[in-house]
Amino acid sequence: MSHPYRNGTSTRGRPSRGHGRQRPRAAARPHSGGSSGEFALPATVTPALPPAESFEALDMPAALKRTLARQGLTEPSEIQAATLPNSLAGRDVLGRSRTGSGKTLAFGLALLAGLDGRTAEPRRPLAIVLAPTRELAQQVADSLDPYARSVGVRTATVVGGMPIHRQARALRQGVHLVVATPGRLRDLMERGDCVLDRVESAVLDEADQMTDMGFMPQVTAILQEVPADGRRMLFSATLDRNVDTLVRRFLHDPVVHSVDLSEGAVSTMEHHVVHVSPTDKRDVATRIAAREGRVIMFLDTKRAVDRMAEHLLANGVLAAPLHGGRSQPQRTRTLDQFKRGDVTALIATNVAARGIHVDGLDLVVNIDPPTDHKDYLHRGGRTARAGESGNVVTLVLPGQRRDLTRLMGRARIEPRILGGGTGASELSEVTGAREYSGVPVTVRSAAPPERRRDQAPRGRRRPRR
Repeated sequence: MSHPYRNGTSTRGRPSRGHGRQRPRAAARPHSGGSSGEFALPATVTPALPPAESFEALDMPAALKRTLARQGLTEPSEIQAATLPNSLAGRDVLGRSRTGSGKTLAFGLALLAGLDGRTAEPRRPLAIVLAPTRELAQQVADSLDPYARSVGVRTATVVGGMPIHRQARALRQGVHLVVATPGRLRDLMERGDCVLDRVESAVLDEADQMTDMGFMPQVTAILQEVPADGRRMLFSATLDRNVDTLVRRFLHDPVVHSVDLSEGAVSTMEHHVVHVSPTDKRDVATRIAAREGRVIMFLDTKRAVDRMAEHLLANGVLAAPLHGGRSQPQRTRTLDQFKRGDVTALIATNVAARGIHVDGLDLVVNIDPPTDHKDYLHRGGRTARAGESGNVVTLVLPGQRRDLTRLMGRARIEPRILGGGTGASELSEVTGAREYSGVPVTVRSAAPPERRRDQAPRGRRRPRR
């Protein structure tokens, strides 16, 4: 097969490394003005190629198709079928679809197909994927790994919280594809360990969260270093006005496809609200956490997460905390324990709201209701993935009811109201809530507490200065 960038000419008829040529900007588009804050998607100007009916029909290397077959994948999801024929042809893509719908392969297969048989130079990757969190970046890398190996593509995951010198060494050895969080990639660029002048494809995954987390300056600086005529792909479960700036500035004549505007449209996901009193809230959450099977439970702050995890462990529940205050090795091991079932209750902040996929997870609980409808959608998106069923339960105090009603309206969700109190039979029916043992358990620590550089080892006195 022929690849759009292998002969030095892009599919738009311009030199593939025309650094001095400014990429045309898309015309400004009117905002929708809706309550959700989402902008009006641009129309596809140049007609898109027809959707693919199967992976076999796509113009991809045979090794990728064989790997898909081994993974049990024969028919693409809707977002994959619509975008892959166009991204494989070198078109820019703007895609919106719910979590768990296959966005990673929608852009990943196109990237890997274009890298098949290529040579990776030291410090100069050919493709980059930007993700807002370490967990999402790692999941993208893990998901693409078997496909990358099948076509001989070397990848590197570049995230904070891990030794930067190891990541720099991997880049110096030469990689085709870098999956990164924006901050760490900028650090490596400033050190001269990563140069983007050969990047032909750049992907923004969950772009709206990157803008919400304040990564817009880093993302803009990174995309400005990428050759202007390369391929850009932007995928997200929600798109708001902050993302519109990136679309207008960096995407050229994109193929636009939108699936499942709201998570509330997922027919296999049910939403429930439990009205509780302040005195009953923790007991209700504990009864749910003591269920058979796994559950992710969200709270607003790191301190609240740690306290809840300690409380659950003291009451016989295999719980573990996950938040940005823990080291990356701790976070990675905690997720592995949860996926294996060694931990049954994952207590987390919004750091776990995206980028975590656990097969068979059927329950998400908001112990603290989110304040933003997008956070609600993404928290809930950890369940009912890839056609599976699931429930999202939110515990609501009396003073929070009005705000949650507004949030549900913006998310276009009509929840079922469950009976309040700790003895509600409906709660047990939906969540499997049950009495807890009160017998303390321990979960193996993910990693020893990190010691500050200026902190003396135990048993030694630090000399006075």
